[in-house]
Amino acid sequence: MTTNLRIRRVVLYKHGVGYFERRGKVSGNDTLHLDFKARDMNDVLKSLTVLDLSGGSVSAVSYDSTKPLEQLLAEATIRIPEDGSLTALLGQIKGARVRVRVGGAQVEGSIIGLDSLAVAAGETSLMRPFLSLLVGASLRTFDILDVSELEFLDEAVRKDLEFYLATVLSSYKKDSKRMAILTSGQGERELFVSYVVESPVWKTSYRILLDEGEPPLLQGWALVDNTGDEDWVDVKLSLIAGLPVSFVHDLYNPRYMKRPVVEVTTEAAAAPVIPEESFGSAGDMMMEKEMAAPMMSAMPAAAPMAAPRRSRAEKAMVGGPGRGGPSRREAMETSAAVTTLTKEVGDLFEYGVDRPVTVHRNQSALVPILHKPFEGKRVLLYNRATREKNPMACIELKNTTGLTLEGGPVTVSEDERYVGEAMLDTMKPNDRRFVPYAVELGCVVSIEDHTEDGPVFRVAVNSGMLVAEYFHVRRTTYLSRNKGQRAQVLFVEHPRQGWELAKDAPEPAETTDGFWRFKRELAAGGQDSLTVTERTRGQRQYLISSMGLDQVSYFVSQRFVDEKMAGALKEVVSQREQVDALAKDEQRLQEERNQLFRDQERIRSNIESLKSGASQRELADRFVSKLNEQEDRLEAIASELEKLAKQRQEAQKALNRRIQALSYTADL
Repeated sequence: MTTNLRIRRVVLYKHGVGYFERRGKVSGNDTLHLDFKARDMNDVLKSLTVLDLSGGSVSAVSYDSTKPLEQLLAEATIRIPEDGSLTALLGQIKGARVRVRVGGAQVEGSIIGLDSLAVAAGETSLMRPFLSLLVGASLRTFDILDVSELEFLDEAVRKDLEFYLATVLSSYKKDSKRMAILTSGQGERELFVSYVVESPVWKTSYRILLDEGEPPLLQGWALVDNTGDEDWVDVKLSLIAGLPVSFVHDLYNPRYMKRPVVEVTTEAAAAPVIPEESFGSAGDMMMEKEMAAPMMSAMPAAAPMAAPRRSRAEKAMVGGPGRGGPSRREAMETSAAVTTLTKEVGDLFEYGVDRPVTVHRNQSALVPILHKPFEGKRVLLYNRATREKNPMACIELKNTTGLTLEGGPVTVSEDERYVGEAMLDTMKPNDRRFVPYAVELGCVVSIEDHTEDGPVFRVAVNSGMLVAEYFHVRRTTYLSRNKGQRAQVLFVEHPRQGWELAKDAPEPAETTDGFWRFKRELAAGGQDSLTVTERTRGQRQYLISSMGLDQVSYFVSQRFVDEKMAGALKEVVSQREQVDALAKDEQRLQEERNQLFRDQERIRSNIESLKSGASQRELADRFVSKLNEQEDRLEAIASELEKLAKQRQEAQKALNRRIQALSYTADL
């Protein structure tokens, strides 16, 4: 990474990217280099901005190819092996013009080649490499060991060698890609470079300090991680809370389009381009009310685990635990004083750290972003689903810091003692939250549930039905006992499950999406009983055509109907009884006819079984006479059934008209 384009500004976001600004000096037509990880190239190419702030220009930005190292080296015209690099190089560039320094003289010529010649060394000889140059019209040979400097005069050869060496150098960082910024201008100028790359999400953690007689104090820290290959030295750091849109798009890898083969007599139509639809999401809204108590000065009892309270004079004398000096609160105010520069950026919120920040490569840092008092007090919050027997000790926190608080863990200290931990959701200015940090064992809650049906409150008669409306009633009683010696403020969360609060139920202090919150005052050593009555509508339906006089009498006794409607219902019952009587007569005649049919079958069977003879003829005549009588009765029954059916149908129609005409409504 070049050193004259230092990182001057870092902006970290909550969705996994970081914005980086670099500034540095350039002169003339300098080329500056930046190294990036291969996985960051798509983000860099998508977001890179380069500005010459002093009147110059940026002619181009080039970057490493995606080809493998072996393929890049294979495309190079020069090969340099691991051993014998100099002799191998000079042997590959025959004809190249060079300038060599031998002793104190310089010689220019073209390389002819390298030769190994024997040189006497005492009684033996050694093979030494000699460089042969064409100097003018003369051939001259130089011992390589005598050559102190060799300069390439051919620009093409020099560029090939630089490309080969740069490619080999990049292989040492296989995950690194180099970007070259080519500038153009005169004199010394200032260059600005910015880009966005993937970065770890910055995190927040908070400390809440509770002291009797003092407003609660909130201290916030941002946790940032430098996972890059370069130190952040005295950078301007900003942290953005929010969720802007970000995505990865492949710009780094070469993209080839499969082109259609077009015949002479045909044309290929271009396919339509359809952008993908974008979707958004909306956040949940919570119903908020103003806090009843003003500040922490009215804070009730401390958690059971907290140590006895001490006066400010005692704190000044004793100081922190185990040593003299200022209290922890005073030390926090002096040692972690923060002036956070905040700014609303659309739907985003920016924390700007007011002092330079240094984070070395592959290290993380805690950066203070908040140190302010806030409006709040200690209360108890009971939720049956969280813990059935005990409420939670909470801080009723109102965000009066003027800042947007990102969600994160909270460590709570009271009277310089650790008392618990909590998680804080994202809070906008003036939002209010309950921050539970410990179980309050000094308060016990028991619950009794009772469900019943309430009295009928409305009766309606319509479309042949009598509908009686009433309420299902559910009563939940919370019995709270405060075993401590200090008064407590208790909020009871009762779940909202689609029922409405009854008129005699207490008014909730506030309502959330899933709960009603009821505020209760618990005296020292006392107890409190809260009954939450809920109701939901129910109804009973009665078919008028099936009513009897006993039901009508019941409706009158319960005041479901008045005397007039009761008279109409009795008339309906009387008409229905007439219809029922006609139906019974039909049924009786039908049964008689069926019995006659069975008797005739028996008689006919007996006649067929008779033999010849005077006595048999007399019996047969008797059976025939009986059959004639039965046939006469069957004809009479058929006539009566037809008449009864007609009467019953007419009576049923009249009954139906009477029932449908009934209309009545009464609120009880």
